[in-house]
Amino acid sequence: MGTKIPISIAGNLVADPELSIGESGVAHAKLRVAVNQRIQGADGSWQDGEPVFHNVSAFRALAENSANSLRKGDPVTVAGDLEFRSYEKDGERREARRIVADTIGPDLRFGTAVYQRMSHAAAAPDAEVRADLEAPVAAEAATPAYNVSSKSPVVVPPFGVTAGNEMNF
Repeated sequence: MGTKIPISIAGNLVADPELSIGESGVAHAKLRVAVNQRIQGADGSWQDGEPVFHNVSAFRALAENSANSLRKGDPVTVAGDLEFRSYEKDGERREARRIVADTIGPDLRFGTAVYQRMSHAAAAPDAEVRADLEAPVAAEAATPAYNVSSKSPVVVPPFGVTAGNEMNF
């Protein structure tokens, strides 16, 4: 059994997520995330440090949603367990590490995202594995549930009334 350590990282995807379906029917996505430390020089200028690359594994609905939503270069945040494993290959003992993700999301410091909620039936463990995003149920579902790109105050209208800059939950 390997060692597991809680961890959260913020970085950029090095490649598109690779989605596969195991023999048991469980979806598995492999992601590779580069994390760069920003270093401030003596003159006050900022430079990127050496990147650290992390292998990330996601399973079930998280794997499917990650593969459908994320692309190479996207800034992401990942929280999960850092897992160390040892194995033998060609008579040599080797070690590997990966993050088994509990959550993965876009990093909204430098951009915006539109959230599309899944139905509970599609999120059930025995639900059929889908490789496409769920189609919006109504025209209202096609509009973003929130708008984080506005620098103006967010207006939350009273029950059921919508405005241009809305937050609906």
